[in-house]
Amino acid sequence: MNRIGKIERKTNETNISVEINLDGTGKYEINTPIPFFSHMLELLAKTSAMDVSVKVSGDLEHHMIEDTGIALGQTLKQAIGTKEGIQRYGFFLLPMDECLAQCAIDWCNRSTLVFKCKFKYEKVEGMSTDLIEHFFKSLSENASMTINLQLLEGDNEHHKAEALFKAFGKALRMAMQKDPNLKGIPSTKGTI
Repeated sequence: MNRIGKIERKTNETNISVEINLDGTGKYEINTPIPFFSHMLELLAKTSAMDVSVKVSGDLEHHMIEDTGIALGQTLKQAIGTKEGIQRYGFFLLPMDECLAQCAIDWCNRSTLVFKCKFKYEKVEGMSTDLIEHFFKSLSENASMTINLQLLEGDNEHHKAEALFKAFGKALRMAMQKDPNLKGIPSTKGTI
């Protein structure tokens, strides 16, 4: 069964479409008016090995990044379905030059974001750094997953952001993987 999701989100502020295939090969087609954000979404697609298509237009950077997080989270939730046979948990420790990022995920139907990263500057490559946490919060809430994302080491702002998105992508890949030895829902409750 294909694990594919597709969401179109239109508001008075943004127009966003997201398509993903969880069982892809990391192909991506990303089109946003924020070049650095587009780059981060490309990294997420590649490291998670999902096929991802994202098209974004809108009025303000804040609205576009937040609504993309919402739409991507909803698309992930749609694509993962009942979660039968998935690993559920994912974690990764990712080195990126002088940076070290850590991500742990529980795809548990409870949304929580723990985000620990200090940026020195308000912007990185023209994108507001505070919107990185906001993106992951919107994604967490709409995918119904717990995400613990931390930067343990780092100095360069570009590398910090890149390490966080890559670590999330790798942890996500692990959490969504099917395990032929796991039957049913990965919970002793019998439901997530």
